[in-house]
Amino acid sequence: MMGTTLRQVNRLVLQKQHLAEDARIEDIERVTDEIGGLHATGATTPYLSLLARCPDFRKDTLDDALYRRKSLGRMRCMRKTIYVLNRAMMPVAWKATGAMVQKASRRYMEARGTSPQEYEALAQTILDMVRGRGMTATAIKQAVSAQGDVSAVLYLMCDQGLLVRGQPEGGWKDQQYRYASFAEYFPGVDLEQWGEEEATVLLVERYLRAYGPATENDLAWWTGLGKRRVRTALKSLPEPVTQVHITGLKEEYLLLQADEERLQHADPPSDPAVSLLPSLDPYLMGYKDRERYIDQHVYPYVFDRAGNATSTILKDGRVAGVWDFEDQPAPLVKLHLFQRCESYVLDDIYRQAHRLGAFIADRETGVALCEQMVPLPERSAGSFMSPLRGC
Repeated sequence: MMGTTLRQVNRLVLQKQHLAEDARIEDIERVTDEIGGLHATGATTPYLSLLARCPDFRKDTLDDALYRRKSLGRMRCMRKTIYVLNRAMMPVAWKATGAMVQKASRRYMEARGTSPQEYEALAQTILDMVRGRGMTATAIKQAVSAQGDVSAVLYLMCDQGLLVRGQPEGGWKDQQYRYASFAEYFPGVDLEQWGEEEATVLLVERYLRAYGPATENDLAWWTGLGKRRVRTALKSLPEPVTQVHITGLKEEYLLLQADEERLQHADPPSDPAVSLLPSLDPYLMGYKDRERYIDQHVYPYVFDRAGNATSTILKDGRVAGVWDFEDQPAPLVKLHLFQRCESYVLDDIYRQAHRLGAFIADRETGVALCEQMVPLPERSAGSFMSPLRGC
C-alpha cells in the first residue's frame, strides 16, 4: 500500500482539476473532459467553473462549444444530475447511468399524471414538432393539446436520448432551454456505442483519472450506481489500481497506477493556490468522503441538508471560505473567510473576486468582507445559492 500526505494529494487533484496555477489552460473541451464533466444543474455553474480553470475564459467560448460547434452538450447522468459533457463522453455516461436515470424520470412522469401510452403518442408529436428547429417547453405546451405534464415528458425524452437541451432563450443565466432532436443536434453520436458493463468500466476509470485518489464510497456516490456495480467495474479496469493511505485520514483511497509517479512528485508550490468556485462545482461535488478538503466545524457553512455545495474559496485545495454575489443596489462580491489569511493570500482572493464580479456583472464590481454567516442547514432550501444574503 502506498503512503502519501494530504498536501501531496490535494496538489495532485488541483492539477487534475485544472485549478493549480500551472494547470490552468484555455482548451475548454479538454478541461471538461479531464475533470469528468461540468455540473450544470444551475445555468451559470459551467461558466463559473470554467472561469476558475481557464485564464482568459469568456462566456461566448462555452456558448460556441454548446450551440455552434456542438463539441459539448447537456445530459442528465451521474446521480441523475445534469452535466455538460464532451461528445465522446456522452455515450459512456448515458449507457452507464441510463437505466437509473430513466427509471426515476418515468416514475416522476407517471406521478404527474401521464401514462406510458400517453407518453408514446406525445413524444412522437413533440419529435415531429422540433424537427429542424428548437422549441422551448412553453412553446411546446402551447402547440400541443394534451393531458399530462409536458415538462415531465420532455425530461424523459431527454433522458432517453430523443431530445437535447439546446440554447436557452435568455442568455447564460437562463434555463428556458430550446429542446431539439438529439439525432439532429449531435449527428454521429451513437448513444448505443457501448454496452452497460463496458460503459460502467469506462465511467469508473474516467472518475479515477479526474478525482483519484478517491474512496470506493466516492465512486459509488458520484456515479450514483452503488457499491456493487462499482466493485465489479473496478475489477475490470484496463490498468491496475493502487491502494493509498493518506496520513491523518482513516479511509483507504484508490488511485490508478499510472498516477502513482505524479502523486509522489506532487509537491505544493511556494505560493498558496487560491480559487473561487461556484456552487456545485465538480471539485466539491466529486466526493462523498470530504474530510480531505474541508474541516468538520465549517461543513455546515459549505453544504446544506441535501448535500449541495455552496460557492467557495479554496486555498491549497481546502475550503477556506465562502463567496456570494449580489447586484442590488450595486454589483458586489461578498467574502466570508473561515480563518485569517496572510496579506498576500487575501490580496489574491480580492483580485480573483474582482475578476469574478466583472465576469458576472459585465462591469467592475465592489468586494466586501462579511464577518458573520448563518449555517446553511439552518436556512431554507436553496440557500446554498445565496449563502451570504443578509450579511
